[in-house]
Amino acid sequence: MDIQKEKNELKEMFGVHFEKLYNIPPLASRILGTLIIDGCKSGLTFETLVETMGASKSSISTNLNLLLKMEKIIYFTITGDRKKYFKAANLSKRLENYLRLIDSEMTIVNRMIIYREHTASCPAERCNLENTKAYKIHLNEVEISLKKTIEEFKTKETKNIINQ
Repeated sequence: MDIQKEKNELKEMFGVHFEKLYNIPPLASRILGTLIIDGCKSGLTFETLVETMGASKSSISTNLNLLLKMEKIIYFTITGDRKKYFKAANLSKRLENYLRLIDSEMTIVNRMIIYREHTASCPAERCNLENTKAYKIHLNEVEISLKKTIEEFKTKETKNIINQ
């Protein structure tokens, strides 16, 4: 296996995936992919990202700020070093973002159920009510599963920090 070729293809796959999933610019998605692959040990500096990505400082800065606001990445500093080191957010943090989406959707679904219970006047609307109730059950199951997975990842992440 050509490791460098595989690494480049993985970065590109992550880039395309994140671009579609988060609706973010191609550079932001590729920065995130690069941080997942290359930044997991000690993080990558701004300068390293400029060099690696082959983009302008302004473009890298703009996209790093976007990823920071979206909580897809974090940065840290090292005492005595003025540089920022960037890493992809922990998996638990990424999953917490999905949990927030589920919670938001659950709010809408609950209101839709209440609305339909008061207004359903034909078979199509009663069917819609039943489908919405079934969807709520699904969302509850996803939420329970996500919470369990998040706790498992947090435990692993804590152990990884202790063992470093």
